[in-house]
Amino acid sequence: MPRLKIGVVVENFRLGVKAGLSKAAELGFKGVQVSVARGDLTPENLTETGRRDLLRAVTSRGLQLVALGGDLGLGFASPNELDRICDRTRRILDLALALRVPLVVTDIGPIPPKADSSERLAMRAALTELGRYAENYERFLATETRHEDCGLLKSFLDSLPTQGIKANYDPGNLVMNGFDPVSGVLQLAACIVHTHAKDALRTGEGVGREVSLGKGAVPFPEYLAALAEIGYDGFHTIERENAVNPVAELAQAKEFLERF
Repeated sequence: MPRLKIGVVVENFRLGVKAGLSKAAELGFKGVQVSVARGDLTPENLTETGRRDLLRAVTSRGLQLVALGGDLGLGFASPNELDRICDRTRRILDLALALRVPLVVTDIGPIPPKADSSERLAMRAALTELGRYAENYERFLATETRHEDCGLLKSFLDSLPTQGIKANYDPGNLVMNGFDPVSGVLQLAACIVHTHAKDALRTGEGVGREVSLGKGAVPFPEYLAALAEIGYDGFHTIERENAVNPVAELAQAKEFLERF
């Protein structure tokens, strides 16, 4: 198996952006994801000078900006919020183009179960528009795996008349929701354009918790073998949202992945 490309979500260091970038470089990470959904790095707050400064801060440290975190926390099935969500997502895709980032990670929310429901039709229409917008820029809007079986997600993505909506594969999210993170890789296959390296335990029906890599229920040897089988050669971006000691745990997570 080729050496894994290992990245990290900068905010998970809890050091601020520039100090987080420095720590990522110090620890030997190759790629980074930064959140632009809120705070100083939103498209509305990041000026042209700020965008140049961010790119310089990344590249001068020998890092690659592999994804933008663009989850607005609302999903795409809420008719009352949909126009605002789509407008902000378009701005984030514009920012991805300006920063030369290939994809934006989001969460489209649970897919409404009824194919002809107003919520499902609204989600489909919104994602079709955004997917085409992303395609025009040669970018992807990649939804987290979380809410449903990967077969259902694959079927929904395949139904969209655009190649701009893909999957950000998160095995920890799947474990917490009772889904198999290995078979899901084979189901989504070519839809996977980025992954989050996360581990978790399922503690009850509909309940789970994130844990350090290698300490949970994600079978990483089998999971990584499945990714290799489908030909995935992108980044494994470590996400550790609830660390007690973020720097130490992110360093340990990197060391864990380097064993494979």
